[in-house]
Amino acid sequence: MFERIKSLLIKEFIQIFRDPRMKVVMFISPLLQMLIFGYAANNDINRVKMGIFDQNKTPQTREVIREFTNSTYFVTQKNIDNPRDMQESFDTSEIDLLLRFNSQFSHDFIEANSAELQCIVDGTDSNTALLLLSYANSIVYDYNYLLLKDRAKEDLRQTSVAAVDLRSRVWFNENLESKNYYVPGIIALIVTLITLLLTAMAIVREKEIGTIEQLMVSPIKPFELILGKLLPFAIIGMIDVVFITSVALFWFGVPFRGSIFVLFCGTLVFILNSLGVGLFISTSSSTQQEAMMSTFLFFMPANLLSGFMFPIQNMPLLIQYITYINPLRYYLVILRGVFLKGSGFDVLWPQFVALLILGSCLITLSSLRFHKRI
Repeated sequence: MFERIKSLLIKEFIQIFRDPRMKVVMFISPLLQMLIFGYAANNDINRVKMGIFDQNKTPQTREVIREFTNSTYFVTQKNIDNPRDMQESFDTSEIDLLLRFNSQFSHDFIEANSAELQCIVDGTDSNTALLLLSYANSIVYDYNYLLLKDRAKEDLRQTSVAAVDLRSRVWFNENLESKNYYVPGIIALIVTLITLLLTAMAIVREKEIGTIEQLMVSPIKPFELILGKLLPFAIIGMIDVVFITSVALFWFGVPFRGSIFVLFCGTLVFILNSLGVGLFISTSSSTQQEAMMSTFLFFMPANLLSGFMFPIQNMPLLIQYITYINPLRYYLVILRGVFLKGSGFDVLWPQFVALLILGSCLITLSSLRFHKRI
C-alpha cells in the first residue's frame, strides 16, 4: 500500500511542478496576495478630508478648528464659502466631513455659554461615518472639558471641578491597529483559496487529459488514490502557511504571542476541511472550468460568513446558525487567538473539535462519491 501511495505522490509532484506557471501560482502568488491584501485590509481612519464652512470667522471658531486639525484624524482639505460649494464637495467626494459654524457662533459662545456646531458626514459608508462622528464627538467633549476646567480655575470660590477620570487599557491589540486583526484573516483566506483550487482540479484534470482510465485499471485502491491526490496539496498548503506567516510577522509586524505548534496543528486540521471541499468539487465536476466556478461559488459565501469582514454576532440568527458549518469560521478564531492572545489548546479546543468533525464528514462524503469506474 505504501509503495503504491509513494508512487502516486511522486507522479503528482512531477505533474504539479512540470508546468512552471504552477510554481508561480502555488508559491509566488500567495506572497503577492499577502503583501497586497495586508495593506488593503485596513480600517484605520487617519487624515480624513475635512471641509470648513465658517460663517463667523472668529477666534472661537479657529480654536475649535485647531482642536480637530491637531488630532491625527482630520486634515483641512477645503474652505467653503457657500452651501452650493458644500454640496458639490460632498458629491465629488472631495471631503468626507464638514464643520459648519453659523454667524452667531461666537456671540452664543460668549453670551449664552452654548454655541451650536454642525458636523456633516458622508454616510455612504455607514461604518466609517459612525467612526467619524465618534471621533468628532470625542474631540468636542475634550474641548468642553478643558473649558470647564479653565473656568473653574478662574472662579476664586472653586479651585477644581468634579470629574470622572477614565483610565482605559486595551488588551491584545494595544495600539488598536486593524492590520493586527485582518492580516491573520488574510492568511486563512489565501490558504483556503490555494488548497481549494488545487484539490478541485485534481481528479477533474485527470478526466480531461484522459489519464483517469489508467488510474482506474491500476491496482491502486480508491482510498489510496484519494490519499495520494490529497497529500501533495496538504504539503503545499503547509509550505504556503510558512511563507505567508513569515510575511505577516517580519513585514507587517503582526504580534505573535502563541505557539507555532498550535498554529500548525490548527492549519493542518483546517486543510483537512479545505481538501475535503475541494475533493467533493473535483468528483462532482466534469471539466476544470466547472470546478473553478464551483470553487468560487463556495469561497465567496465562506468568506462572507466567516467573521473576517463582518462580525457574526451582528448577522441574523438564521445566518449565524449557518456559519456553524463553515470551517473558515473556526480557523479564523484559532489564528487570531494564537497570534494576538497567545491562546493554546486549553482555550481553542472547541474550534479544533469542530474542524475535526467537519473535516471527517467532508472527506468521508467526498470519498463515497468517488468510484473506480467511468
